[in-house]
Amino acid sequence: MIDEKYLHSELTGKIIGCAMEVHKALGNGFQEVIYQRALDIEMAQQGLTASREHEMDIFYKGIKIGNRRVDFFVEEKVMVEIKAVIQLEDVHLAQAINYLEAYGLEVGLLINFGSRSMQFKRVMKPAKNRPPNKP
Repeated sequence: MIDEKYLHSELTGKIIGCAMEVHKALGNGFQEVIYQRALDIEMAQQGLTASREHEMDIFYKGIKIGNRRVDFFVEEKVMVEIKAVIQLEDVHLAQAINYLEAYGLEVGLLINFGSRSMQFKRVMKPAKNRPPNKP
């Protein structure tokens, strides 16, 4: 799970381990908010600092046009977006990538508790290196 060539790989490995523990205990079939609460507890018990339901402003050409909430910011380095769906789809990945860009972060995780086996995807800021979505 830890690959040193990736930024924050040790931290993402710990987060994935916490998510696996939650999935092992709860299985699939619950609403996203249940997994979110359980993951919050598990990360705290594992000594990770996380901000839940972190709100961010969205800007267009320097003008605020709205806001969104990401499920977690962990250690102020990694964004975590969770889902409880049967199968992750491209739209979920696109959402996670958009959150990375909007926050100006480089690394995130997309975790799905809804399938029989927990799924996760490491999300990285696209190579085009667009500046953060901030005024």
